[in-house]
Amino acid sequence: MIDLHTHTLFSDGELLPSELVRRAENLGYQAIALTDHADSSNLDWIIPRMVRVCRDLNRYRKIRAIPGVELTHLPPEMIAPLAKEARSLGALIVVVHGETVVEPVPPGTNRKAIEAGVDILAHPGLITEEEVLRAKAKNVLLEITARKGHSLSNGHVARLAKKTGTPLILNTDAHTPDNLITREQGMKVVMGAGLDVEDLDRMLDHSRGLLSRFE
Repeated sequence: MIDLHTHTLFSDGELLPSELVRRAENLGYQAIALTDHADSSNLDWIIPRMVRVCRDLNRYRKIRAIPGVELTHLPPEMIAPLAKEARSLGALIVVVHGETVVEPVPPGTNRKAIEAGVDILAHPGLITEEEVLRAKAKNVLLEITARKGHSLSNGHVARLAKKTGTPLILNTDAHTPDNLITREQGMKVVMGAGLDVEDLDRMLDHSRGLLSRFE
């Protein structure tokens, strides 16, 4: 498995980065991105610490740890400049907290995230077909999520992505140890979205393709 959307106690997760990475490694993960929630209040505090811990862990672990961030509940106009700042601070994966159906994310977030060219639009909710096509053009990966609540719109996202040929990615949005999943559990999430094993393999390939940019 490869998981490019997770959280530690540096935002609302339960584990230190080292423990989260170790638990993922124990499940056979190849790579994991640490993408804690951020806005302009903590961006410059979180990312340098994630850069350091990932560098340290990668010296000793077989699993690859990637420093990242999830820009969350921002005014849409702030997404592009903060995404740029996040990259300048060392974030290799920039995720935006999309317009999930279970939280009051500001309307326009999906569109602004796509136009900003972030790496992953997480749980994009009832995203429009026009936005899906734009994500394809901008090389923004759309997330199928294992996260309770956010996963309610997986089927909608999967249907539009299949219709338009837009790349998808599977992530857990893990906050607790039991949120991490095996491939078998991931397959259930994928099938629940109306997809199949070939789609799961393609999602993992898309994750590897994103990671290859940093090698």
